[in-house]
Amino acid sequence: MTEPGTVLITGPTRNLGRHAVLAMAGRPDGQRPDLLLVGRAGRDLTAVTDEARALGAHAVEIGCDLASLADVRAAAATARGLLADGAVRPLRALVANAGTMSADTRQASADGYELTFAVNHLAHARLIGDLIGSFTAPARVVLVGSNTYHANFWRKLLRVAEAEWADPVELARPAGGEENPGMAASGVAYSNAKLAVLYYAHELQRQAGPGISVSVFEPGWMPGTALGRGAPAAFQAMSRALGRIPGVSTPQRSGPLLAAMAVDDEWAHLRDGAFVVKTKLTEVQPVAHDRGRERRLWEATAELVQHAGASRTPDAEV
Repeated sequence: MTEPGTVLITGPTRNLGRHAVLAMAGRPDGQRPDLLLVGRAGRDLTAVTDEARALGAHAVEIGCDLASLADVRAAAATARGLLADGAVRPLRALVANAGTMSADTRQASADGYELTFAVNHLAHARLIGDLIGSFTAPARVVLVGSNTYHANFWRKLLRVAEAEWADPVELARPAGGEENPGMAASGVAYSNAKLAVLYYAHELQRQAGPGISVSVFEPGWMPGTALGRGAPAAFQAMSRALGRIPGVSTPQRSGPLLAAMAVDDEWAHLRDGAFVVKTKLTEVQPVAHDRGRERRLWEATAELVQHAGASRTPDAEV
């Protein structure tokens, strides 16, 4: 068994992330990793850090607004400092869990990018890029994905928007106009961001080298979580009702499964953006494998973070 080292996780304060943190913190001695908890500074981040410590984990909170690439770079620098000083054990895993679905695609991040794309993709690409030289092999990057990028029978029935891919520079541009384009546009933006996660995972594996394994976790449909907290009240109420249907995924069930992806030997073999739906290794749709789109996303991501003022250094390759 590989020494558990340290796991860095984003979005640790609620729902899926919180339950993943508590599952890792509650593991027995010898199987429990140190935890770097990267999320919005405040009461919720402190609370989950205290909960993890109460379970026996060495946990450190790192305040970060993922809608700001400057904040992301500062968080990465803090993590590198903790690792270099030996304040935590070697970095063995990074879990890119944080996500959002903006109810208004005109809404921009601090850097001027469409908020859903900025948080779900650009922030994690920047964070991973800044930490790629700090991992101790064997190490894992676990991205949180979603099957919403394509429409199956049930998604069509529920009118869940599938991805409508465009050049990443276009995807990063907030919508124009005076009126909110609406929930349909928000759904497309979310599905595009999750398709970007798959493309990025495939290209990251090519760029990261043999010591880092890249995989993608799909927690299952979890209606009623905070992901759509900007959605209309009626939509949120319907989601909460659907969340009570037997068999529907919940953060309490899926959080420990995400934790397992980061630390369990069972998943140590996963590479190349392997896609796991809860506990099942699953083949993605053909649209999710496209070398041209994957290379272009990698290039465009570098362009976008540079344009936002994120200067590059030798150990901070996107």
